[in-house]
Amino acid sequence: MSKPAPSPLLAGILDLAVDAGRAIMAIYGHDPQIRWKEDTSPVTEADLLAEAIILAGLERLAPEIPAISEERVAAGVIPPPGNRYFLIDPLDGTKEFLSRNGEFTVNIALIENDKPVLGIVFAPALPRLFWAATETGAFEASLTAEGQLSNPCHRRLSAAKLAKGRLRAVASRSHRDGRTEDWLKSHNISEIVCAGSSLKFCLIAAGEADVYPRFGPTMEWDTAAGHAILSAAGGKVLTEAGEALAYGKRERGFTNPSFIASGPITLS
Repeated sequence: MSKPAPSPLLAGILDLAVDAGRAIMAIYGHDPQIRWKEDTSPVTEADLLAEAIILAGLERLAPEIPAISEERVAAGVIPPPGNRYFLIDPLDGTKEFLSRNGEFTVNIALIENDKPVLGIVFAPALPRLFWAATETGAFEASLTAEGQLSNPCHRRLSAAKLAKGRLRAVASRSHRDGRTEDWLKSHNISEIVCAGSSLKFCLIAAGEADVYPRFGPTMEWDTAAGHAILSAAGGKVLTEAGEALAYGKRERGFTNPSFIASGPITLS
């Protein structure tokens, strides 16, 4: 364990993520109210409550930084991102939340010049809390059994440095498509770990998996926080063209191209 010194902004956002996770868990054991968005994805009262908590908190912590959030965008509220803004998915993995498998997360990221420079991923049902900042590194925070931040103990994360071959792949539990299956079959994959939400990035950052191929659709708020954590742990997120996954793609409606997330390995 080490004791990094999170900035006041980061410390405040960590508390916000935990508060949002606590609100989600208060609804988790019940039958949440569900409605369906135009893209047929579900949204629940937990999504909306967590978003309200995060947005209000960010307004207090950093009112000068605009926030782009999944449910706010779905409602047509899209502030100009500029060069520095927050990207938020208040409940990533709503399908996992509804199926009660625990693999859903609260995602909060800070983007600067199209790159994620700060990220927090909180899985309140597990509970696991990951965070990273470019100037500090990537860490997993120590939590109490109730999912609260304990005395500030943080385990530094480092993505596994493996040679090519016999890779441990992590793949979506709810959104795996044919191209992903083909990719997994064409590489020397020794193990496939199923996981929901942005946990996939965090498992690679923690050395618990090696690669995450994603050819199905994702949004920027799905990936930004996990991307920040994986990058700070020594990993990478590259498009099929081999370019770093970038953010602020307003002209695409904030959708991502296909990408491969991995530790520091070379893939063919």
